[in-house]
Amino acid sequence: MLVVISPAKKLDWAARDVPATQPDFQEDAVRLAKTARNLTLGDTKKLMSLSDDLARLTRARFQEFEAEPSDDVTRPAALAFAGDTYQGLEAGSLDADEMAWAQDHLRILSGLYGVLRPLDAIQPYRLEMGSRLKTRRGKNLYDYWGDAPAKALNALGETTGSEVLINCASQEYFGAVQPKALKLSIVTPQFMEDKGDGKGPKIVSFFAKKARGAMARFIIQNRLTEAEAITSFDTGGYAFDAAASTPQRPVFVRPYPAS
Repeated sequence: MLVVISPAKKLDWAARDVPATQPDFQEDAVRLAKTARNLTLGDTKKLMSLSDDLARLTRARFQEFEAEPSDDVTRPAALAFAGDTYQGLEAGSLDADEMAWAQDHLRILSGLYGVLRPLDAIQPYRLEMGSRLKTRRGKNLYDYWGDAPAKALNALGETTGSEVLINCASQEYFGAVQPKALKLSIVTPQFMEDKGDGKGPKIVSFFAKKARGAMARFIIQNRLTEAEAITSFDTGGYAFDAAASTPQRPVFVRPYPAS
């Protein structure tokens, strides 16, 4: 999940008609789905370290993947994912203006779709960016996508007049953005928990994932135009730690949550 910072009433989005858009890399998604559907059940299970049931479901979804899907089999990307980061984003409770701003500034990295806007219509799938799916372009998805994600983000920066990218993605997914090809300055916030045991704050993956989504939400709702403004982020009890931070790596710390 990535947000570009540019010098520029609640609705239940899950229960209303959302004006969906077509993913920019729809043809690539179809191509990758065709490759994945040719895998055996055993190969699918091994590729993504899945249980038997999840492997069957994943393979079935690739078998059913359509080049031109109808509206009843797709969902807007921001509402389709259910991981910890997306729980922090809470896209379903963003109002119409907030979602429109997110459509122009927020991008979601995807193993299957490359780069997605929040309202891009996507079909159900499972394909982590780190999957070693072999294609004609190479041995994994990083090889397949190459510099396409970076170029897409550069284009977004030019469109919005942005020079800064707030990286709220995991290392696995941001690894698909080639640094040498990216023209935007990268700011990657870090979220830590302090148990108060004298050992200092530590990153706890579960909490950090949700905080990254909450940071994206904070930027969207406040329409931030300067990277420095994210230091006022205080969702969930986090506070900016100036002493531990650098301009490219702002650190946010909170007391370890009680059970």
